[in-house]
Amino acid sequence: MNTRTFALVWGIVFLGLTATGLIPGLLHPPAADAPDLAVDTMHGRGLGIWPFNILHTLVHLAFGIWGLVASRSWDAARTFAKAVAIVYGMFVVMGLIPGLNTTFGLVPLYGNDVWLHVLLAAPAAYFGFFHRDRDAGARS
Repeated sequence: MNTRTFALVWGIVFLGLTATGLIPGLLHPPAADAPDLAVDTMHGRGLGIWPFNILHTLVHLAFGIWGLVASRSWDAARTFAKAVAIVYGMFVVMGLIPGLNTTFGLVPLYGNDVWLHVLLAAPAAYFGFFHRDRDAGARS
């Protein structure tokens, strides 16, 4: 896989995550022991697994659109991959720290979301910082 394809695939993945936070049948009620949120609009568990709210879903939407647009050029795709690695790596750390794991009540980052963010950040780090495409010199 090249970096542009990575950005396209990750853009689609983020849009899929957006759907799990927006489609009522895919958004299950929050867990009984879920921390309180100041923004509880559309607060629930995407596919019954990941804690989401409307702000979290909008972040996924923004990264999804960015990934699709970034896939049009190597430089943009690489920048997208670096940003996903850094931002979602930061979300992993925040998800492990009480108080920050809800972004002060704004965005849920706790529980299974930590593992989701690891799975989003790790491949992005590879494509953003280490992978070198054969066609990167052409910067198509």
